Amino acid sequence: MEKPKANGWALLPIGVFLVLYLGLGILFEYVLGIEMGFYNIPIVVAFMAAILVACLQNRAVSFDGKLELMARGVGDKNIMIMILIFLVAGIFVGVTGRGSAEAAAYFLLSVTPPKFAVAILFVVSCLISLAMGTSVGTITLIAPIAVTIAQTAGFSLPLCLASVMGGAMFGDNLSFISDTTIAACSTQGCAMRDKFRANFKIALPAALVTVVLILVISLRGPAAVIEYGSYNLILLIPYILVLVGGIAGLNVFIVLLAGIVSSTIITLINGDVTAISLLGSMGNGVSGMFETILVTILVAALCGMIRAHGGFEALLQLIRRVFHGRKGGQLGIGILVGLMDIATANNTVAIVMAGPIAKEVSGEYGITPQKSASMLDTFSCIFQGILPYGAQMLVAISAAATLGAQVSAFEVIPLLFYPFLLAVSSLLFIALDKK
Repeated sequence: MEKPKANGWALLPIGVFLVLYLGLGILFEYVLGIEMGFYNIPIVVAFMAAILVACLQNRAVSFDGKLELMARGVGDKNIMIMILIFLVAGIFVGVTGRGSAEAAAYFLLSVTPPKFAVAILFVVSCLISLAMGTSVGTITLIAPIAVTIAQTAGFSLPLCLASVMGGAMFGDNLSFISDTTIAACSTQGCAMRDKFRANFKIALPAALVTVVLILVISLRGPAAVIEYGSYNLILLIPYILVLVGGIAGLNVFIVLLAGIVSSTIITLINGDVTAISLLGSMGNGVSGMFETILVTILVAALCGMIRAHGGFEALLQLIRRVFHGRKGGQLGIGILVGLMDIATANNTVAIVMAGPIAKEVSGEYGITPQKSASMLDTFSCIFQGILPYGAQMLVAISAAATLGAQVSAFEVIPLLFYPFLLAVSSLLFIALDKK
């Protein structure tokens, strides 16, 4: 197929989406003062508006022709794989529930001296988000524990919340069942194991330095004895199976199926739930993925038209002028997904939107699929981790308010060591790239 000529106007639908979503989000959040204002915007409706604009463009192509272009975009094999993984991961999350994550948190905190509690909050959040694949879910579970520790032991509340948020973004970036990992790997066509290895080299140094900084700050003050809830370590088995299987390079569907089966058996033997309620939990887990799947389909359809109308070629020309060489291409991918994340306040949506363009950039600049997937996931997590209007920040602050503690996003942001260090580590990784 002949490559379409560059056409900047073909990018107008993306501009319409960003104006609608970002503009209404700012209006709701900061002008009208609506809680979680950005997340009251129906993102599916905003994408439908963008698709409508794309359909009104390029009158040389009939409406049936545009439907065919959208169908080609949605019919891509990687899109189908992404959707199926989302569904299976949703079942896994629904089956495992909250108990496993709380077991890990209470176990690690209970076997550690109280003066190390803040550093352990970071480590616990890293492990739980790595297992659960969701930063928001991790913060929802661990932020109340962090607030309790700050109140009873005298630690800084902003530091405790920042530690939880940083750890949550660590796992979100690396987890095999994270929306961001699934989206990054699927759009770039790389194995999750390969992307994990590339990401781990960037994330681990940032995490280690973060632990040191937290210890330096938190060890200055005394800490009281802290009481923790009960836990059952058997509940951790499904997460361990998924993590080990993913690192070993097993098929992601087999890994998730092993996690689902083991979690089902353990949950039923423990008598925590009945078989009927477990089926309901599976359904709830799948339902939680519906919006992400819808967005994936709509973005694929939109990108199909934008690519055919010359929008991608226009973006590539801009990137060619600004960024040069393989290192410049990687930085360009990172900045692209970062800008998308600032506009959408959703790192998964940012990756889904930037993914097809990043695929073109990586092919043009000779960037391996695992590196382009790593750049997409890492930079989206960097920006998402520090946004004052991101879901992660809003959930953390809301958890504090629920327990009678008031804290501002701008008190927490300077203490978000991990996202800032991840940015430094990413830039060093790009600068030192030799192949």
